[in-house]
Amino acid sequence: MGALLQDISLETASPWLETIRKAGREAFIRQGLPTPRTEAWKYTKLREFNTDDYEIFQGITAPGKVEFPFPVYELSFVNGKLFADDGSLPAGITLKPLSAAEEYLNKLADIEHYPFAALNSSCLEQGFLLEIAPGVKLDKPLAVTYFTRADGHNLLENIRNIIVAGAGSEIDLIEYYHYEGEVKSRYLLNQVNEIFVTENAKVNHYKYQNEAFKANHIAFHAVEQQAGSQYRSFCLQKGANIARNETKIKLCGTDACAQVDAAYLMNGWATIDTTTDIEHLVPETHSSQVVKGVVGGDAKGVFQGKIHIAPGAGKTEGTQLHKALLLSDTAEIDVKPELEIFADDVKCSHGAASGELDEEQLFYMQARGIGLDEARQLLIDAYLEDVFSRIPSESVREWLKKLK
Repeated sequence: MGALLQDISLETASPWLETIRKAGREAFIRQGLPTPRTEAWKYTKLREFNTDDYEIFQGITAPGKVEFPFPVYELSFVNGKLFADDGSLPAGITLKPLSAAEEYLNKLADIEHYPFAALNSSCLEQGFLLEIAPGVKLDKPLAVTYFTRADGHNLLENIRNIIVAGAGSEIDLIEYYHYEGEVKSRYLLNQVNEIFVTENAKVNHYKYQNEAFKANHIAFHAVEQQAGSQYRSFCLQKGANIARNETKIKLCGTDACAQVDAAYLMNGWATIDTTTDIEHLVPETHSSQVVKGVVGGDAKGVFQGKIHIAPGAGKTEGTQLHKALLLSDTAEIDVKPELEIFADDVKCSHGAASGELDEEQLFYMQARGIGLDEARQLLIDAYLEDVFSRIPSESVREWLKKLK
């Protein structure tokens, strides 16, 4: 665990930022790395986290180019370092360093109960504060790309981003994680996003994650929503040794609405973990989740989804559905849906199912001249279609469908 705690030079000597780093370090030491006895991590066994050769990248390297099939505003991270051209952002969008984020840092990320958020705080240096002014509506998505070129180093990348969507604003946010080099590159990307969605604001949050075969990807999205706001997310996860995408949402205002969807596809011995925790704290709030997985080889898929209805939060609706497709006898799925309801007059449901490809459908297509591999892919595409259809942007939807 010692190599995960790094002593680095801050970009600023702000006392309050030093205080946050110290608190994060102490919280991480108290908690340590999660073990199978840690309830929130009981299905995801951490492999290769106790090595002593983690290092934070100190050099300079060029960003890896991502070709988007539609126009975007772009910010880039390379090996955990931000390379930003804030001059390319439109009026009403302000990019600031973390040293300007005292009002927001760790307001949503609970370092006492999320050990990787504590680790992230202990090395707090790289990231940004992005403020969308009230009423501003972006005319094209903001794409934040995360590029890793490990070159034989076991890199530790700690990134903290804060997004504040002002009242009545609208933004499409894309996060794109990729790498270059050896497929067996070892590195840990530890990401925390704190997202504040104020009154009547709309945030559509899309994520594509495809790390190296032996890389580890831990991401925690903490979201707070005010009255009339909308937060809709979609995460497509593919490559990594371990990839955990965790979302915690607090619905704090009437008519706030959250939609948290995901698809994951993996093989080999990868573990992909989708964990969500949605808290309905006031009456008349809404949430929905659809997650679908395709698991082959010796890979393992994990879904943990909790819906919490607080006392007095009546006239609330929360739904949750997870389905998985197993492509081999050695593939594994662990599912833990939860409902905590402490109010009357609510509509809540959850469901989970897993199965295999339909052999009769495969035979039917092969009998009509379709090869086995093509037939399998057609069935997988059809299986995933309903979760992809929930993506609000048609251009982003078609792009992500091609990436799967």
